[in-house]
Amino acid sequence: MQQRKSKKVSVALVSLMSMTLLLSACGSASNAGSTASTSPTASSPAATAAAKTEKTMTDGLGNKVTIPANPQRIIGSYLEDPLITLGIKPVAQWAVASGVQDYLKDSLNGIPTLPSDLPFEAVASFNPDLMIIGGSSAAAGEKYAQYAKITPTFVLGDEVNNDWRKALLKIGEIFDKSKEAEQALKTYDAKAKEAKDKLIKANGEQSAAAIWVTAKAAYVVSENLSSGALLYKDMGFKVPNVVKEISSKGTANWRAISMEALSQLDADHIILIRGKGEGDQIINDPIWKSVSAVKNGHVYEFDKTHSWLYSGVIANSKMIDDVLKSILK
Repeated sequence: MQQRKSKKVSVALVSLMSMTLLLSACGSASNAGSTASTSPTASSPAATAAAKTEKTMTDGLGNKVTIPANPQRIIGSYLEDPLITLGIKPVAQWAVASGVQDYLKDSLNGIPTLPSDLPFEAVASFNPDLMIIGGSSAAAGEKYAQYAKITPTFVLGDEVNNDWRKALLKIGEIFDKSKEAEQALKTYDAKAKEAKDKLIKANGEQSAAAIWVTAKAAYVVSENLSSGALLYKDMGFKVPNVVKEISSKGTANWRAISMEALSQLDADHIILIRGKGEGDQIINDPIWKSVSAVKNGHVYEFDKTHSWLYSGVIANSKMIDDVLKSILK
């Protein structure tokens, strides 16, 4: 009888110990799960924010610039295209007396303007924590030192600023968005190639020129810059002889073209850019009307507020759309 009772006690003790071990294991697992869910990982937002620190970069003028860890109030006058491409909205937008970059109006809606010559007081009034300047001349002489007193200032420099692709990549580097910049270029290049293939399939190799007329003068876009690079490099149009000759004589994006040179323009297609009512004297001139593309009805007119006077992923993408809509009818 005593032996049977002893066996019952032993069984009860074993059961109690097993239950204790089971509860202990469950509690440990629960605590581990709780710890895992609250500790930041390499991919969590908390860890990403913690990983961002200020850095020092050398700008196009050789200045050592300390880039804030997470700049929020950014000025990038005339660099709004690459900024918007990278998902960065500036606190102020470039402006001149005649207006702003209208092709970006949807993205920059409500953003106040900043004069293109970047007055010191106007820049300071926006309380920026980082400013990016494109061309070297905008920060020449004592200007850079004055801007640097207001906020960290990074100058791209002419070599980078004159190539919209390089400018996008450099701005991507500044904001730790190099992958986004590279992807934007890949997407754009794919769009340009598709458009080029469509045009060649439909019309074969043809030539084109972009002409900008104002109240008193006409300009042709350079073979290698601005919308010229789009037409001839990205979209595969042949370069008219007149455009080649004028492009070799200067460095500006748009070069003055005389009426005599216009009369010799051997382009299959002309992109005509002008403001409302501007250039009537030129396009009503018999010389203009004698140009083969004009006589053949291959002139496609766009207001100067379109993107044809600018460059960048957004500007160029809009130009590609314009060309396809105009020529592929």
